[in-house]
Amino acid sequence: MRNVGVDDLVARMEDGDGVALARAISWIEDEDERGHALLDAVYPRVGSAYRIGISGPPGAGKSTLVDGLTEHYLDAGKTVGIIAVDPTSPFTGGALLGDRVRMQRHGVREGVFIRSMATRGGLGGLSRAAPSVAAAMDAFGLDFVILETVGVGQSELDIAEAADTTVIVLVPESGDSIQAMKAGLMEIGEIFVVNKADREGAEMTVGEIESMLSLRDEGDGWSPPVVLTTATTGDGVGELASAIDSHREFLVSNGHLEERRREHLKSLVRTIIVDALEKKLIERLGGEAGLDSMVGDVGEGQRSPYQIARQVLDSISEGG
Repeated sequence: MRNVGVDDLVARMEDGDGVALARAISWIEDEDERGHALLDAVYPRVGSAYRIGISGPPGAGKSTLVDGLTEHYLDAGKTVGIIAVDPTSPFTGGALLGDRVRMQRHGVREGVFIRSMATRGGLGGLSRAAPSVAAAMDAFGLDFVILETVGVGQSELDIAEAADTTVIVLVPESGDSIQAMKAGLMEIGEIFVVNKADREGAEMTVGEIESMLSLRDEGDGWSPPVVLTTATTGDGVGELASAIDSHREFLVSNGHLEERRREHLKSLVRTIIVDALEKKLIERLGGEAGLDSMVGDVGEGQRSPYQIARQVLDSISEGG
């Protein structure tokens, strides 16, 4: 497939070729123009996969829970795509953890596709390319796409901009639930999971979460359930899958799913536009060297960043 073209790759994806999907995702991640052309071609088929976001603080067992949820869906005859977003190496720009070793036992099973991605500058827990990669998996024909965030614990709110159902995973230690509230995860979660429920204090944590949720304005009428799981043994995974199904039925019956996906698409279009304009602007300024020249020396008497920015914007306006 070294010299494969877009049309050939689209045809291979239509035939269920996982290698073609992997190549397509690489194009998308690398911001290759072929990736954009491929998404143009396959986007009419996007919309059948259900996207599940898994978020929460580090150490909550998100990856193990994704592993169990994937096994549940595979056993039910469903197909699953997993986007596991890992921290970015400051040296290579690649994912530090690579494909999750604990998930690899599913790699030999029919109907599952696993992809690790680096955040690459995404500050909200997801890779900037993750929504587009999810679209490629969707067009490929997978039933579910699971997006697992990096677990930074402070700024993972953009998971809500990509998932149909957002699951927040916590553990019995009360500090995690407090941290989640600070990070704003309590506002975006549609299902809450207390994982490692075999630990002491699990029921108390459920009570803490339910108390916090009682203060939340449920404008759409959905009351988030709190599910106890022990992902290492599989306990509670079926209950989590049932809760996801219930939320999906709720969204469909109220017309919220279509509305939510429209908002997701608007958000993605906005991101693409802003990223493209930023690149064009930096190029027009002469790259980093041009920015260095505009900033000048750092020290006494230097201009504020707002003055510099206004100069840039004024130069654009004057230049048309």
